[in-house]
Amino acid sequence: MSFGGPEVCHTKQERLTMSESLQSAIKEICEVVGNDRTQMMEIVEQVQDRFGCVSSEAMDLIAQQMNCHRVEVMSVVSFYSFLSEKPKGTVVIRLCNDVIDLMKGANHAADAFRDELGIEFGETTPDGKITLEWTPCIGMSDQAPAALINDEVVTYLGSDGARNIARQLKEGTAPSKLVGRLGDGNNANDLVKSMVHNNIRNAGPVVFAEGIVKGDGLKKALAMSPREVINDVKNSRLRGRGGAGFPTGMKWDFTRQADGDKKYIFCNADEGEPGTFKDRVILTEKPDLMFEGMTIGGYAIGADEGILYLRGEYAYLRAFLDDVLANRRDAGLLGKNICGKGFDFDIRIVMGAGAYICGEETALLSSAEGMRGDPKNRPPFPAQKGYRDCPTAVNNVETFCKVTRILEKGPGWFSEIGSEGSAGTKLLSISGDCHKPGVYEVPFGIKLREVMDLCGAEDVQAVQIGGPSGRLVGKDSMDDQICYDHLATGGSLMVFSRKRNLLKKVLNFMEFFEEESCGYCTPCRVGNVLLRKKIEAIVNGEGEPADLEYLQTLGETVKTCSRCGLGQTSPNPVLTSLESFRDVYEAALKPALKDGSQPEFDIRAALRPAEAIAGRASSHFAE
Repeated sequence: MSFGGPEVCHTKQERLTMSESLQSAIKEICEVVGNDRTQMMEIVEQVQDRFGCVSSEAMDLIAQQMNCHRVEVMSVVSFYSFLSEKPKGTVVIRLCNDVIDLMKGANHAADAFRDELGIEFGETTPDGKITLEWTPCIGMSDQAPAALINDEVVTYLGSDGARNIARQLKEGTAPSKLVGRLGDGNNANDLVKSMVHNNIRNAGPVVFAEGIVKGDGLKKALAMSPREVINDVKNSRLRGRGGAGFPTGMKWDFTRQADGDKKYIFCNADEGEPGTFKDRVILTEKPDLMFEGMTIGGYAIGADEGILYLRGEYAYLRAFLDDVLANRRDAGLLGKNICGKGFDFDIRIVMGAGAYICGEETALLSSAEGMRGDPKNRPPFPAQKGYRDCPTAVNNVETFCKVTRILEKGPGWFSEIGSEGSAGTKLLSISGDCHKPGVYEVPFGIKLREVMDLCGAEDVQAVQIGGPSGRLVGKDSMDDQICYDHLATGGSLMVFSRKRNLLKKVLNFMEFFEEESCGYCTPCRVGNVLLRKKIEAIVNGEGEPADLEYLQTLGETVKTCSRCGLGQTSPNPVLTSLESFRDVYEAALKPALKDGSQPEFDIRAALRPAEAIAGRASSHFAE
């Protein structure tokens, strides 16, 4: 095994020394986590960080140390995009290729990287120093194009900037030294030091309100019984802010009543839906609000442990978040005997490693248990049998922030905000063809037209509501309300002006779902490929009228027959665009012949290669 890169050779003694070093390091890493099989993600991530990969030898040693099968280790390493069995460069450049980044010029940055580094995407420079890769959305659509260079985020990346970065990296500059300016708020914190900007465009009365006092919501919760806390959350009409909108109080009630002495609270911070970045801003500016909501949730359901599952793309915030947790412990708001009320509860962070499917709650739990992020069959639901087979409540970042404010201000205050069927505010991540991309906290019930005015969107052709798994809507929906009963969204709004080719956007979304499918079930694994191929044919001018019915039928089949939420929503880019923009599809189909029929086969084109070989035209099918 060569840890120095693909071109480095080592003597037998050097290889032996490295093998001993690897064995010693793995023994140390495993023992730190108590040789706990469920900590497999932490183990392989640390091995990857130290040695640049999780080699075949490393997998053997981990399996031996953890007393598990090698295939269990390999299944984890092969599943996550940030892990690798083969060595990568000391520096890995991951350039984002989601639809917004491509709209904003990611391909120009890509060309500059290729030219300056002399390699293609998926390759490593001959000296083994720099690897160049594409990656899906990294939560920076409001400041695209963007890239991750190791854990450092680079935003607003043009071709000149990419070329300059490549030159510095070749000269040996550390990725952390590439940050020439710091972003606003806690992005400038010594534990973050990131160039990321928050872009909070509209600060609402709940999450981004002024004057919130740390601990107020928790203290009021601890003065109540757990049942009273759950009732307050129910009476507030709070629904989960992850997109599905399941009532939070009901989920907590189910978890509290479930059989089992040990219960868990999970915060889903795997914000992987392309075009979504609101949780990034909460994690940066309002982590106390989130952690306090988790603590209140732990008290309500009877848990003594909470886990924040943080996506790998937000690793640059890890040290800062750990420090926030430490400060809460010092303040008596976390740990033993919280606020002197005899309630014990603590929170730890589990890191993801680049897998969109882990945003699905059962896949997230599988990942946190040290396995592939494969979704689990339901029932049983996590509230009955979740993390480590214990009752588990999983909510997202925004939901926990709302819980804290509800306990602080009362359920009546919260329920009066918003619309009849959707209480409170919603954080929107808005990007694309608008003058003011960023995060907006708005009351539920606001019309889409009003949101477009807020963000400075002009000449709007379409808006993708809720990310690729949501709905693509046009001008007929501008007076619809953003709420659970009309335009439901987990937070993402992507704006497309009339200059954009919508079918190319649909194609980009389907390429994303094809890549991110875990491959467990056939409808999703195969169906998304077939959908993508047909959309690609239509974009290339090879579509026929019958293809539209084919797309409709296939899309509905994939939705109906897929095992988890990814496959059940992945056809939405096709199905919703067919519903709202059928004329765009029809305009892209092959032109009909004079008699109105559609050309099925071009015999002349098929014969040209043979005619070139024979040196003459066909005598049977002459022009």
